[in-house]
Amino acid sequence: MNSSIAPGAPRPTSLTDLFVSFTVLALQGFGGVLAVVQHELVDRKRWLTQEEFIEELAVAQIMPGPNVVNLSLMIGARYFGLPGAMAALAGMLTIPLVIVLLLASLYQLFSGHAEAGGGLRGMAAVSAGLIAATGLKLAAALERHPLPLSVTVSMCFLSVVLVAALHWPLIYVLTGLGGLGTVLTYRQLDP
Repeated sequence: MNSSIAPGAPRPTSLTDLFVSFTVLALQGFGGVLAVVQHELVDRKRWLTQEEFIEELAVAQIMPGPNVVNLSLMIGARYFGLPGAMAALAGMLTIPLVIVLLLASLYQLFSGHAEAGGGLRGMAAVSAGLIAATGLKLAAALERHPLPLSVTVSMCFLSVVLVAALHWPLIYVLTGLGGLGTVLTYRQLDP
């Protein structure tokens, strides 16, 4: 168990609990599981504080692979080590994989219909909204960040401009602004 976990804090009771919890999370979050994961793990189950969630998410985002999959591995490992990481990963991927394979088969049958393309474009708009809503919800934690709010908001805005408007590769933005944010925060925390 991770020594940074407060004694008596809520936690998964077993590997089965971890597997089932991440399976339920994955099934709730078609196209936008991050918002669901944040709500379930922070607000409902209280396995993580808002700050812990943001720290774990920051690490998950810079790792290769899908953010939520990385997050599931990290949270599983946090409580049960490697077996926990594997249980959370299996929960996050097993049933959704079966569903995606079934949906892919259905899409292959109906991909020639205009309604299928229109439906997918509509889902893309909803997905963008879920991502924006999650970002706004997580932004509340910026007030408790060691850097002044003006600096953190400026870095957020700059990262959106660099990626969305100027089409910079994400690796450059993460390395540049992430490195700058790390250095500035370290200097702020250094006694």
